[in-house]
Amino acid sequence: MKRRQALREIVAFALVLLQTSALNAQSGARVIVIGLLDAGDRREWWDAFRQKLRELGYVEGRNVRFEQRYAKEKLDALPALAQELVQLKVAVIVTSGSAAALAAEHATRKIPIVMASGGDQVSRGLATSLARPGGNVTGVASLSSDLMVKRFELLREVAPKSSRLAVLWQSDYPSSASVRELDGAAARARVAFQSVGFRDAVELTDAFSAMTRERVDAVVVVNGPLVYAERKRIADLALKHKLPAIYGSAEYADVGGLLAYGPSYPDLYRRAAIYVDKILKGANPGDLPIEQPTTFELVIDSGPCQSRDPVNSLASLGVAAIVFAQLPRR
Repeated sequence: MKRRQALREIVAFALVLLQTSALNAQSGARVIVIGLLDAGDRREWWDAFRQKLRELGYVEGRNVRFEQRYAKEKLDALPALAQELVQLKVAVIVTSGSAAALAAEHATRKIPIVMASGGDQVSRGLATSLARPGGNVTGVASLSSDLMVKRFELLREVAPKSSRLAVLWQSDYPSSASVRELDGAAARARVAFQSVGFRDAVELTDAFSAMTRERVDAVVVVNGPLVYAERKRIADLALKHKLPAIYGSAEYADVGGLLAYGPSYPDLYRRAAIYVDKILKGANPGDLPIEQPTTFELVIDSGPCQSRDPVNSLASLGVAAIVFAQLPRR
């Protein structure tokens, strides 16, 4: 009897030791800290990034923690936010857009930086080349300037009689290359061109008033954090002023924009997660080629559109997939 009791006590003691050991192992498990830097809050795109990381085995609350820094469309706040992430000694910084990438690169040359979206990293000095970036920045390029010409062509197909084109852009955001691309395309097509920039909600209203005064009859809207945040209002103003407009991603058509053409940004952010995984497993960001999107989406909202006739001519421009639907309003 005493022998059985002693055996029970030994087993109980062993179980306690095992439980304590397991708890100590859990508490000592490495938690990877990933910094997220964005001029705005593009929640839908970041959700896609997190989901892909989960699929790759990085589970928030278990082995990964995110430090999010959003500038709330205030670009001058980005440098300080980037410095915060550096001081936290995050394992990698993931950026959305060129302004955030530039701020992160100025803050550190040691911590790997993965761009989830952005323009030409080479021309902005973030990489030596797309094939071999060379520094601590790699990721996905959204080809924003190259896409401007295609958007111009698509808009001209929908509004063939347009003779005065405007480009609406966030003037304090690095989008000058996109504006130059459009200027050149308009000149070749012998279409009058007007650049209209804005920096806040008041200037946005003034911008549409100015376009009306100048008798603009079609608008190309350039991506930017403030543009994205104000996308519903921009779509409403374009409809109010009867201006056909084309935007940079499907999310704009989702809130009433006539046309949207560009890469799938959720897909770009999922690809950024793959870069993060490779870097955390030891890859050098300078050796990872910068990827470019290979597929693009054209979304046509049938709400403000008068007919489906433009679809035939749009298909002739080589658009692989056209979504033509009355989209739900948010």
